[in-house]
Amino acid sequence: MKFMKLGSKPDAFQAEGKAVRYVSSELATDVIINVGEVKFCLHKFPLLSKSNCLQKLVLKATEENDDEICMVDFPGGPKAFEICAKFCYGMTVTLNPYNVVAARCAAEYLEMTEDIDRGNLIFKIEVFLNSSIFHSWKDSIIVLQTAKSLLPWSEDLKIVGRCIDSIASKTSVDPANVTWSYTYNRKLAELDRVVEDRVKLPVIVESVPKDWWVEDICELDIDLYKRVMISVKSKGRMDATVIGEALKMYAVRWLPDSVDALVSDAHAQRNKSLVETIICLLPSDKGVGCSCSFLLKLLKVAILVGADESSREDLVNRLSLKLHEASVKDLLIPARSPQITIYDVELVQCILNRFLMHEKSNQDMDVEKNEKETDNFVLKLGSLLNVGKLIDGYLAEIARDRNLTLSSFIDLARTVPELARPIHDRLYKAIDIYLKEHPSLTKVERKRICGLMVVKKLTMDASMHAAQNERLPLRVVVQVLFFEQMNQMDGKLAKKSSKNSRSSMQLLPSRSRRIFDKLWAVGKGHGDDKSPETSVSSQSPTSMVPGDTKSSGSSSRHRRHSIS
Repeated sequence: MKFMKLGSKPDAFQAEGKAVRYVSSELATDVIINVGEVKFCLHKFPLLSKSNCLQKLVLKATEENDDEICMVDFPGGPKAFEICAKFCYGMTVTLNPYNVVAARCAAEYLEMTEDIDRGNLIFKIEVFLNSSIFHSWKDSIIVLQTAKSLLPWSEDLKIVGRCIDSIASKTSVDPANVTWSYTYNRKLAELDRVVEDRVKLPVIVESVPKDWWVEDICELDIDLYKRVMISVKSKGRMDATVIGEALKMYAVRWLPDSVDALVSDAHAQRNKSLVETIICLLPSDKGVGCSCSFLLKLLKVAILVGADESSREDLVNRLSLKLHEASVKDLLIPARSPQITIYDVELVQCILNRFLMHEKSNQDMDVEKNEKETDNFVLKLGSLLNVGKLIDGYLAEIARDRNLTLSSFIDLARTVPELARPIHDRLYKAIDIYLKEHPSLTKVERKRICGLMVVKKLTMDASMHAAQNERLPLRVVVQVLFFEQMNQMDGKLAKKSSKNSRSSMQLLPSRSRRIFDKLWAVGKGHGDDKSPETSVSSQSPTSMVPGDTKSSGSSSRHRRHSIS
């Protein structure tokens, strides 16, 4: 921390209680100056030789026969005035980052300029600021913090602006050229673990990371932080990922963890302003800079504190570009009144719709450019597959909600493109949970929800589970068993599959076992002269349900009119 000593005489200021300050001297004091609640008993000559303001006030008091002078709204209060008074007396005072702004504002109020005396206090403080403070990273931050309580003086004197420019300029320096100290607790976490575990590692001189500066500016109030970040971004030298890291660190530092603290009357407005400011500072390139997880957490907070519509809309747009990076836990955004569900399903539906719109738009652009790069296709397919898994996992979570309507579940499930869901195991799991948690569904409703999955896209394990699942409509179980049987006409594996199927059949419930026996007999009757596809088309799985027959002459009592 930088400091500057002024004057050489010993400090002769004395106190009488907390309300009176005087100078110990053989000469009687001849002027009383009130600053705030403190009364200063001083001498006119040293004060008037340095302060144009005091010359005018003393003259006015003399004309009005007033014994005391009152300093109204004095910047920095009694402490700042005492620094100026000691300077007038030539007594030793020490300027540092914590008191220099108050001293500078007080000197301006007192008009301690070069017109009155060469080398006056304003000049000396400016030299200290420009030659020391603004060259120091941490001192610039300290001065900026102290400047807020001295507005509008500190703003008018351009102290705030100069601090911000100093800080922003240093963040843009090549990390290899950073030679000053900074706070970076993230690198200390590993060192702490090493110390605790008593593991000795060779001393390694680490290079300065790109985000070396983000923790130090987290101590700034949101208004000043916003101005610093705008200045940092305006220089155009900072990676979007570092900007995102800085905003994440600030959010972690200032946003409370609990919902109650977020929405409490005492802090709701502050938290709302904080979230809206962080959102407006997000990198202009919506596709980079911030992780999907961080954006979703911001969205949760924005909804809780009632952030404005434009802020939430901005987050939704950003999330629609990065949905493939999300986790199911991230998507569990609590619903707000008047919604009656546990989670905000409509919001997730909106984000998914926009994600697919972006994918479609990008696909059309690729067609126009006649681009057929394999790498690009693989990346896009990977994103779609991730989103498919994500939504199916999300469906499994929300399926437990008794207030989730069947239509909401089906609409969200159907939004996932076929290409994004090559395997239907996760979808089957979600459907099974919904059936379990909503036992009052009608036969028609159970058919509707089960119609979402394609039994041919179930793995062996899922098929075996479905075949034993009493919650599924009978038609679905028939389809599962039928396609299971069709998959066992593969030449070399026929005997082995046959054996495995017969043994696993013993595990099926009686309803499924009877159906399996019927299918087994039908399958053996066909022989191996037809392909599975031909067999499926020639023998509809629903036509093999025990009791069904193609004969028009069969008695109606032997027909099954409803399979569910």
